Amino acid sequence: MTSTPFAMIPLPKERSVKPRRTGLTMMMDWGLPIGRAEDNMTLLAPYVDLVKIVVGTARLYPEDYLVKKLAMYKSYDVMPFLGGQFAEYAYATQGWQAMPGFFAEAKRLGFDALEISDNCVPLDDDERTKMIKLAIAEGLEVHGEVGSKVVNQSPQDLIDQTQVCFDAGCEIVLVEGAELVTDGKVNESMMSALKGGLDLDRTLLELTGCWIKGVTPNDIFELKKFLMTEFGPDVNLANVQPDDVMETEAMRCGLSVIGPKIEPEAAE
Repeated sequence: MTSTPFAMIPLPKERSVKPRRTGLTMMMDWGLPIGRAEDNMTLLAPYVDLVKIVVGTARLYPEDYLVKKLAMYKSYDVMPFLGGQFAEYAYATQGWQAMPGFFAEAKRLGFDALEISDNCVPLDDDERTKMIKLAIAEGLEVHGEVGSKVVNQSPQDLIDQTQVCFDAGCEIVLVEGAELVTDGKVNESMMSALKGGLDLDRTLLELTGCWIKGVTPNDIFELKKFLMTEFGPDVNLANVQPDDVMETEAMRCGLSVIGPKIEPEAAE
């Protein structure tokens, strides 16, 4: 068994360890070179469950490089999946006839899962269901995503869309981070409604990012801190940047800026 530093400091029992069903962390990969990605995994793999190959970046890799990179992530017990905006692009530019081939290509390259979203290209419930079932038919696990980067929706819209995803066969659903903030600040009424209406064991809450106008690094940090405080250390989190994975795990364990809940006798 590998020894750990400061072993006299216990980690919270509320924080799960791999293999886990809750407390998932999804890391974004915007095009990490494979050496850097593997360097990250040698340390961070215990704290990363999913890696999103973001937007349409997969189109820009040499094929053998992408295949090797996906296999590398899997070797560390981390699931790479194809980001949903790439499927949106294929659908918007080539229509329904392109989708079976797109999904088959993802499977051929070594993706076992991909995301179906409508961040920028809206889908109604029937279209969302059809898209999810087409991907499943090609042997892919589907991660649904609900919410928009361009039009704010109501909490009930997101709750209803999440149920559509699960009914269509999605394993997990991600909630778009842009829906969780207003002018960069946490939308607490949205959070309260989602907390009462979602199956949080199967739903990941996304951190927003600098791609949303007006969002600062501090806004992202405050959102993450809010989610940890409101939903607990085993909240399912998505859109964690590679350089923030370790700090995110420290926050889950009370070793970051939220800090521990100090018992009076412990402080003496």
